[in-house]
Amino acid sequence: MLKYNIENPSKTIENKIIKKINQKTKPPGSLGKLEEIAHQVSLIQQTTEPTINNPAILVFSSDHGIAKEGVSPFPQEVTKQMVLNFAGEGAAINVFAKQHGLAVSIIDAGVIGEFPEEYKSKILNYKMAEGTQNFLEEPAMTKIQCEEAIKKGAEITHQCYEKGCNLIGFGEMGIANTSSSALLMHFLTGEPLDICVGKGTGLDDKGVLKKKQILAKAAANYTGKDDGFSVLQQFGGFEHAMMVGGFLKAAENKMTVMVDGFNVTAAFLTAYQIQPEIKDYCLFAHMSDEKGHRKMLEYLKAKPLLQLGMRLGEGTGAAVAFPLVQSAVNFLNQMTSFEDAGVSKSD
Repeated sequence: MLKYNIENPSKTIENKIIKKINQKTKPPGSLGKLEEIAHQVSLIQQTTEPTINNPAILVFSSDHGIAKEGVSPFPQEVTKQMVLNFAGEGAAINVFAKQHGLAVSIIDAGVIGEFPEEYKSKILNYKMAEGTQNFLEEPAMTKIQCEEAIKKGAEITHQCYEKGCNLIGFGEMGIANTSSSALLMHFLTGEPLDICVGKGTGLDDKGVLKKKQILAKAAANYTGKDDGFSVLQQFGGFEHAMMVGGFLKAAENKMTVMVDGFNVTAAFLTAYQIQPEIKDYCLFAHMSDEKGHRKMLEYLKAKPLLQLGMRLGEGTGAAVAFPLVQSAVNFLNQMTSFEDAGVSKSD
């Protein structure tokens, strides 16, 4: 599999960053998490004057073969219907992205069916196939499909980079994709499957029990390796695979990455298993209300910026958290120092 040239950000500039943060007209540490964000973004960009340029959200969409087993309360055609809603700018991600000046790109990674002609210009066609296979019966993807999807995700992310984007977030859409994410989490973290499986798009207790039984059977059937790529090929969606490529390429390009909720973090887990250096480039936008996300974040030792009870997906958590990153960068660049303001520092 293609390796990416990802380096941990150099710490040689770290003392300068810390000094600049501490010289601002405030008690040390009084801006809390904003100071941590400013520190991390400055390290990523290797400067004490970081900027946010052409921020973007990529929403990857795909259908899943496991949906036919009834693991979601919504019918499979909702994936395509929601992609059309994204293209029509009527979804939550469109509202929040417009509010905060984020460009949104909608990617068809493997949605079943063709889109009406009038929408095709608004949807990037990177369709791998008409959805994945049913992983209860066979691997979700072939090895070639999985590799190609990772490469395409990297390609799309690099296109954003070439347009001057240095902060990117990922979102997703795909009926039944929480089933894929639960199994990625189970195999990559070692957490019991019961901890990993949640309500998804709103299953009741009976539905969750059925979902657990189906996924337990799929897990028991798997006899492959437990590395990130193998588990992704067996259980992942095309949207997961493209996000894996996106994470890897964004880190190679030294972009700041905003990680959304449960499904995006499952893709992150996979990329992290492949090349753990990516974590230094990532901000974890929020803690999803989907069962299992807290455990994912604990496993990664990641601190989310927000906890609002959200579990929508689409990249909405990343979009809502984005202004915090703006605030962190702005205070570092625009707030006066004690010396400039003529304010006495504490003893």
